[in-house]
Amino acid sequence: MQINSLDQIAAVSAKAVIPEQVVAYVTAVAESKAYLFDTCLGYIWERQLVLIGYPLDDPFDLRAVDHALALALETQGLQNISVIGPVRPEKTPLEAVIRKDNFFGLPLPAPPRPKLVSLLRRAARELSLVHGRSLEKDHLALVDYYLKKRDFKAGTRQIFANLAGYIEASKTSLVISARHADGRLAAFGVGEYASKHTAMFMFCFRDPEKAPPGSADLALSGLIEEAQKRGHIRMNLGLGINDGIRFFKRKWGAKPFLPCIEVSWEVAKPRLLSHLHDFFLR
Repeated sequence: MQINSLDQIAAVSAKAVIPEQVVAYVTAVAESKAYLFDTCLGYIWERQLVLIGYPLDDPFDLRAVDHALALALETQGLQNISVIGPVRPEKTPLEAVIRKDNFFGLPLPAPPRPKLVSLLRRAARELSLVHGRSLEKDHLALVDYYLKKRDFKAGTRQIFANLAGYIEASKTSLVISARHADGRLAAFGVGEYASKHTAMFMFCFRDPEKAPPGSADLALSGLIEEAQKRGHIRMNLGLGINDGIRFFKRKWGAKPFLPCIEVSWEVAKPRLLSHLHDFFLR
C-alpha cells in the first residue's frame, strides 16, 4: 500500500525508532515513494526497493519482517533490494552483500555527564542557541564546505544536497544553531521529533574555523532538551560508523540499542549501476 496522505505519513512516522522510518525524511532526500508491506515500511525509486525491517508494532518481530519481505519481492520490475533490520532475513540469498552496525540510543532525560558540563559551559560563554525551521545561507555554506573537503559516498552526498528540502518537508524537524554574539555560525544540529517516543539526532555540522570547543555538543544539548520537553523517552543518536563518531555518542552516555544489518542483492540483472547503493548507511 502506497503512503500518500499526510495522516498516513504522520501515523507511520509516529512509530519510528530509526530515522529511515520518518517518511518525510526519506522521500525528500531520496526522491522516493513510501509503501507499507504489512507492518514494515519500504521505499521505491527507479527499480530499487529498500525495506525497513523494523516492524512498526515491534521492531524485533522477525516473522513480520519475513512476511513483509515476501510481499516486497512481489513488486514488479525490481532490479535491486536492500533490507535494513536487526537480523538477516531468512530469505536472504547467499550472494547478498551484508553490512553491520548499531544504532546508539540515549535514554531521556539525559543530564550531561560531569566531564561534559565544563565543556558545555565553556561553549555557552561564547555561543547562544537559536531554534529554527529552515536552513539559511550560512548553514548551506557549511554543508557545502564539508561536501568539498570530505570524500563522501554518493548516497551521503545526495542526502546533504537535499537537506534543506527535507527540513522544509518535515514539519517535525528542528534546526538548532550555535551562534556567536555577532551572529556568526559555529555549529548546527538537526533533530527530528515525528515519533511519539524516539527523537532523532539527524545531523550535526561544525565550522572548524569559528567553533570553540564543545560547539557540536552544545547544539546536541539543545536538541536533547527539546526532546525532553516534548516527552520523548529516548534519542536515537544514529549509527556508530567509526571510532570518532562512536566516541562522540558514548561521551553522552549513549549505548547500542538496536542492531542494524543491511543486506542487499540483485533481483534482476542491472541495466545501470545504482548510485544510491550506500544511501542509508551514512
